[in-house]
Amino acid sequence: MTPKLLFKILIMIGASSSGAFATEWNVSLWGQRRAFTEHVEKLAQLVETRSNGEFRINIFYGDLSPNRENLDGIAQGSFEMAQFCAGYHPEKNRSITVLELPFLGVQTLEEELTLSQLIYQHPAVAQELEQWNARLLMPTPLPQYNLVGTGVPPSTLDWFDDVSVRATGGIGKAFNSLGGNAVSLTATETREAMESGEIDAVAFAQHAHFSFKTIDLAEWWTSNLNPGSVNCPVVMNIDAYNALPSEHREILDTSVDPALQHYLEYYNDLIYKWDEVLQLFNVQKVAIPESEIAAFRQRVAEPVRLQWITDMQSNGLPGEVLAEYASTTLNEIQTGQRPVWGEEVFEDTVIFD
Repeated sequence: MTPKLLFKILIMIGASSSGAFATEWNVSLWGQRRAFTEHVEKLAQLVETRSNGEFRINIFYGDLSPNRENLDGIAQGSFEMAQFCAGYHPEKNRSITVLELPFLGVQTLEEELTLSQLIYQHPAVAQELEQWNARLLMPTPLPQYNLVGTGVPPSTLDWFDDVSVRATGGIGKAFNSLGGNAVSLTATETREAMESGEIDAVAFAQHAHFSFKTIDLAEWWTSNLNPGSVNCPVVMNIDAYNALPSEHREILDTSVDPALQHYLEYYNDLIYKWDEVLQLFNVQKVAIPESEIAAFRQRVAEPVRLQWITDMQSNGLPGEVLAEYASTTLNEIQTGQRPVWGEEVFEDTVIFD
């Protein structure tokens, strides 16, 4: 008997004896509770508290679905909510990968959150996810990725020639353009690959280096490579959302912002303490010369962007429009023409009629 089925049976028994039937949702995550999942954990807590226990979100870490198949599970109605990373299966969510283009220029978690929410409102993005019966609920803003590895650390771009790096999405394409070999592994597959020597380095955000224990094996961490990030939204099954009682739908909708605020506070605290983590694990902090970073950006950013646009257009998606919208919007965020998340009530912003 699956955990989901057992939960439903227990709820039905409770409902028949008490006369009340609570709304029960299951959410498919992976790994373990960590900074990456704190907004989901907070959302579940808020929903249950605000509904007096009448609406509960049960969190499963890897029990409901493999992490590459969470969108499939949403489409099939196997669970009501899930998190996924676009780079794990770009063919399933092509339009959203505009947020994974290398050297996009995002500087803070707040900027990443704001840009993601605006991109999610684009009709091309929403319609593509609707093919999976999925509705985007909230982003998982991540900082710029950096590498951990062993042996001689990188100091020039030549280091990447013929090196195998765990990297997905646009970050992977960036390393490939330098002559490297980007290996697309999920987070849960990465430590074993690093330990076995299948890969030489790992591109992760800080929390993942810690949570998936690549930091245990690392001898160095690049502090300023910053090639980009990945986009890992939380989505809902559309039918499940539409079937919610109106009061529960309102509770869910209004719990998103405080859940994201909790996430930002939690993750920014981790970033603040990252130097202590490196010292604890005796990992060298490596700064690559700025001239090399500039050469990396010049060599990679525009060619990968143009290829992404070509690939999207060939699949019937408005690649050029999405890429330009992402670039223009980020510039407006950074120059104060659009409010960064938290400066005002963001969900009231109307982007498209």
